[in-house]
Amino acid sequence: MSTVTTDICIIGAGPVGLFAVFEAGLLKMKCHVVDALPQVGGQLSEIYPKKPIYDIPGFPSILAGDLIKNQMEQIAPFHPTFTLGERVEDLEKLEDGSFRLVTSENTEIFCKVVVIAGGLGSFEPRKPAIENLANFEGGKGVNYMILDPEHFRDKRVVLAGGGDSALDWAIYLADVAKELTLVHRGTTFRGAPESAAKVTSLAEEGHMRLLLKSNVTEVHGNGKLDAVTILPDGSESYQIETDYFIPLFGLVPKLGPLENWGLELEKSAIVVNTVDYSTNIPGIYAIGDINTYPGKLKLILCGYHEAALMAQSAYSIINPDKKFVLKYTTVNGVPTL
Repeated sequence: MSTVTTDICIIGAGPVGLFAVFEAGLLKMKCHVVDALPQVGGQLSEIYPKKPIYDIPGFPSILAGDLIKNQMEQIAPFHPTFTLGERVEDLEKLEDGSFRLVTSENTEIFCKVVVIAGGLGSFEPRKPAIENLANFEGGKGVNYMILDPEHFRDKRVVLAGGGDSALDWAIYLADVAKELTLVHRGTTFRGAPESAAKVTSLAEEGHMRLLLKSNVTEVHGNGKLDAVTILPDGSESYQIETDYFIPLFGLVPKLGPLENWGLELEKSAIVVNTVDYSTNIPGIYAIGDINTYPGKLKLILCGYHEAALMAQSAYSIINPDKKFVLKYTTVNGVPTL
């Protein structure tokens, strides 16, 4: 069990959560960021990293992945810390008004302020409807995310999916896995055209196997996965041996454990006070798509605005004996922690 102590714990490493790090950093408050996904960026990194965004001020167009990259550079002077690939399961308010959070991997986080910036909630993998699939979860051969690519070195791997995540990992694992297969139910991919072309090229060169118009319909093994059944359209099914099956069908947003934290909810969103985006629990804020209030717009730039007001309010909790004075970056630059 690892332990972290910080000023602010931000739940959610999407664009709004990352900008909250920046706004807090300007006020010299330390942040620790937790996200259930294995990398920063939230939906922007996991679902559509190559998608252009047109409503970020100063950028006529910017790819989602590039926006996250820029934001990571922006917060670097503040040295935030991260816990990725873990979900916050429990939240406890202590007698002194501070908080103790515990993640799915038993990481303990102690902080004075909690900021929920979880987008649409914690993301859970969209699982295919395959009988007995759950029997091979938990280290037995079925994975829904790739946390450490080296885990699959010299192994037989079957990927399934047709989006950016499936294409990107197929390209990466082609040089890692002993035997790699990508199964896709269609004939064209939803991901970036250049990635699709690369996958096709790798298959033609014999670096991986590409099975189009096909589905994985069964998983097999005795306590550990050793094969999957492939069903091509209009043809008979057959088995291929594998050590791992990784369906990459995207993510499903769910509120998850925060439903049990005593927060005021309305239609699966957290009700906030628009003065500072505080919740009904003092010391807990909610910013971005996870919150709701009259006139709410689910836009990244609106989440940025919410993060700025949240940080000013949080400052008074973390520094009760200090008076907040607004300082412009054009005058003072960007401080470091």
